[in-house]
Amino acid sequence: MSADPRRRDELATGLGAVRARVERACADAGRDPGEVTLIVVTKFFPASDVLLLHDLGVRHFGENRNQEAGEKFAQVRAALGETGPADLVLHFIGQLQTNKAGHVASYADVVQSVDRPRLVSALDRGAHAADRHLDVLLQVDLDPTPGDGSGGVATARGGLRPEDADALADAVAVRDLLRLRGVMAVAPLGADPDAAFARLREVADGIRQRHPRADWISAGMSGDLEAAVRHGATHLRVGTAILGSRPSLL
Repeated sequence: MSADPRRRDELATGLGAVRARVERACADAGRDPGEVTLIVVTKFFPASDVLLLHDLGVRHFGENRNQEAGEKFAQVRAALGETGPADLVLHFIGQLQTNKAGHVASYADVVQSVDRPRLVSALDRGAHAADRHLDVLLQVDLDPTPGDGSGGVATARGGLRPEDADALADAVAVRDLLRLRGVMAVAPLGADPDAAFARLREVADGIRQRHPRADWISAGMSGDLEAAVRHGATHLRVGTAILGSRPSLL
């Protein structure tokens, strides 16, 4: 794949701006920027962008569409050859149908959207079929419930209710090829992200008491990453602020 120098400059500018935001947010929160991993969400963008970002030092990438992710990262890994793929980490961050879980388990390194026991079982079968370990995050639904006063707008992003997180964490932890890493969430539309991420931190702390190695908190995107850092996010999922507006699907 030929590299476009103009596109490389665009990506470098966006990436630099986001890294500066993360450093400022960490300074304000009294945190070490080294504690925070930036995941660049490349859905709808071509493999050439992934390769440019990899060349710019990005190692963690996020995708949420199974077919696109599988095909794109097969191209990326082929282009990188033997010297590159070992340090590339692919996070699957979208809602996942049980019948697609086996395929995702064959190529993704992390699945951030685990929200039900059937999906745990399907990912475990897929991991065994592919003979590989799979890191797992529980997706927590922070959307408002009637009368909670949050002001947020309910969406259909998926996720389990906070009160169900401990039971699902236990279900993941007993699987030999699934590694429970922590939690993920998206702040509800129209709600205060600080309140949402504070609630996620509570859920994460509860799980970590039972499973000490489950210490990842994936929270924060282009518009609210500072709030996520304030509440202990270890992983940020940023797309638009680095890559620009999504390309047309037509």
